[in-house]
Amino acid sequence: MASRLTPASRIALVIASAFGAGYSPVAPGTAGSAVALVILWLVPFSQLGLIVFFLAVTFFGTWAANVAEAAVGAKDPGVIVIDEVAGMTLSVLVLPLTGSALLVGFVLFRLFDVLKPFPANRLQAVPGGVGVMIDDLVAGLYALVALLLLRRLTGLV
Repeated sequence: MASRLTPASRIALVIASAFGAGYSPVAPGTAGSAVALVILWLVPFSQLGLIVFFLAVTFFGTWAANVAEAAVGAKDPGVIVIDEVAGMTLSVLVLPLTGSALLVGFVLFRLFDVLKPFPANRLQAVPGGVGVMIDDLVAGLYALVALLLLRRLTGLV
């Protein structure tokens, strides 16, 4: 594969793998989510900055996932984890980025991403980069709703 990659394919694989996290030999999806967790913890995003980051990851991630699928020759291969970065970011998009919100968001996002409740389980069949991204965005939305409910009910997070 590496010898026939175009420069655009190489760039797409760097983005799609979240700068290499997707090559983790164990749980690459969790590794991609952890990349998002670290970025969200370390970068002092304003609310607008976080929204711009989310939109950029989603837009460029969809392009990169589409190109990376073609380069790898498989539907949603494990190396593509930019969808986890987008979904994890969505899971805390409207919350203060505290340690507890990020950790609970991480756990809930991974849970919903693995379980893939409806309609995520159906949406992953959509072809191309949109299909790669959409099920994780749904998982991120479910995690966000769960976090908001948890926050309202308990005052924690």
